[in-house]
Amino acid sequence: MPPSLEETTHAMLRAASAAGADAADAIATEAQTVVIDVREGALEAAERSENVELGLRVILGQRQASVSISMDTPEAIEAMAARAVAMAREAPEDPTVGLADPGALAASTNASHLELADPADEPEPAALEEAARNAEAAALAVPGISQVQSTGAAFGRRRMHIAASNGFSGGYERTESSLSCVAITGQGTGMERDFAGEMRVFAADLPAAAEIGRLAGERTAERAGARKPPTGAYPVLYDERISGSLIAHLLQAANGATIVRGASWLREALGEAVLPKALSVIEDPHRMRSPGSKPFDAEGLPTARRAIVDQGVLAGWTLDLATARKLGMESTANAARSAASAPTPSNHSVALTQGDKSRDALIAEMGTGLVITGLIGSSINPTNGDYSRGASGFWVENGAIAYPVNECTVAGNLRDMLKTLIPANDARPHLTRVVPSLLVEGLTIAGA
Repeated sequence: MPPSLEETTHAMLRAASAAGADAADAIATEAQTVVIDVREGALEAAERSENVELGLRVILGQRQASVSISMDTPEAIEAMAARAVAMAREAPEDPTVGLADPGALAASTNASHLELADPADEPEPAALEEAARNAEAAALAVPGISQVQSTGAAFGRRRMHIAASNGFSGGYERTESSLSCVAITGQGTGMERDFAGEMRVFAADLPAAAEIGRLAGERTAERAGARKPPTGAYPVLYDERISGSLIAHLLQAANGATIVRGASWLREALGEAVLPKALSVIEDPHRMRSPGSKPFDAEGLPTARRAIVDQGVLAGWTLDLATARKLGMESTANAARSAASAPTPSNHSVALTQGDKSRDALIAEMGTGLVITGLIGSSINPTNGDYSRGASGFWVENGAIAYPVNECTVAGNLRDMLKTLIPANDARPHLTRVVPSLLVEGLTIAGA
């Protein structure tokens, strides 16, 4: 019987100690993924992957190095530890290197209450294929759809265990089930496309395949005859599908790694207003059935609910141990890592305060402006927040959608944009970033 992930991580720690490391932490993961694609009612691709990854970080004084491998034999682990120690001896010194204090480690590593893994059996490939076929058929049944570019159903299960020489040891399992469909309307240069896709931790929580396909078809059909909008300064509504990107820019600017580099447009904004007073950004790593939830971070610290933005005011950075030490602060238990890298700060599940009006109500209040449903490309200046992105969506006149648009650019400055946000009430609660549609005032639109 092969060793468990927990046994493997402790084997890596013993090998690191034997190779001369002063301290070490280790991560072991195993993943199984099934992906089924259909096209024109026939199976187009069926893929299954299974892999194991091991990662070891060793610390020698104030030096560290990380090594990853995909073999879990004793010989491979021994060679891995020797290589990591040899690399650490050549690494530059960093006074912020080090594991967590044992007294600060998570007292409980049990993740069962978060329901991060579906207890149901892995679905049969035939069941995934049937779901994909049903979604494709539903999309094709929508008037105006000329073809379905792709439809895919997938399931994944991932187990992870982390252990460190400071005494920490913990792991958990995650699952995800997903279904997506991309449809096309029109022909030749008049083609337009859109999609619908859903992912859930529990397969039973997924919407019906036909519902996803129908939505993909309807979204695409609405884009027939898209043209460029006029150029000028107008209000812009970011549809819920892509509104999370605005909050993602804020989160990136508040990330400790960005602050340490001095490359953030928020670097001097701690304690200042960055959103309207009524809005907060709350990180809750204990939200049930969320792909971003976790009971502890990658350094073994207990996670907890916190305000990143509290009633409009930037309340804190997102920190792991190293960035916290560089800034003279305490870690916010936001360390994340892969097998191949040392910990870095990353956000867990976050949510923006929702408004009390529907998306349609905000559109009615816009008068004339743009609803964005898709973004392409990105030009974001991380140091000053200048923002420019390609967009597609719908032009609004007299408070109602007038026609679909494409090939336009929206530009502004994130600092100014975020202070004008007006949220709708349509955020989907199962996402890692729970963000409703957002109305932003005064962006510059470059169209016709």
